[in-house]
Amino acid sequence: MARTPTNADIATNRKAGRDFHILEKYEAGLELKGTEVKSIRAGKVNVSDAFARVENNQVFLYGCDIQPWETAGLWFNHPAKRPRRLLLNKREILKLATATTIKGCTLPLLRMYWKDRRVKVELGVGKGKTHSDQRQDLKTQVELREAQREMARFNQR
Repeated sequence: MARTPTNADIATNRKAGRDFHILEKYEAGLELKGTEVKSIRAGKVNVSDAFARVENNQVFLYGCDIQPWETAGLWFNHPAKRPRRLLLNKREILKLATATTIKGCTLPLLRMYWKDRRVKVELGVGKGKTHSDQRQDLKTQVELREAQREMARFNQR
């Protein structure tokens, strides 16, 4: 079996950076079943719509699509989009609960990665961007890209 490198990204959520201003980041463990880990190793994960929610002093991950493992039987497989519990300490859970009570704040999943043979997720406390914020971000990206092109063109001379 091939070993996975430490801190290798499994999946990233690029929509989160586009749709939210990320205020804080948290690292959390993920409670998984055996067939889910095998599917993750096979790369059958989609986190583009994943978000977390605090319920009864626990944090659950919703919308994370981990496809069933093909070779597992019907009884041993898992549902693809089931809620998965996130492993955080009590102080972090309380901070997340107070952060989500603010209007417009949510907990999008930023990325999923390996850390010492364990699956970890990076959550962000995000405040939703308006359409004009998204347009402003695109404008600054274009300006930065043009400035880098000019610098490269100047350095070639």
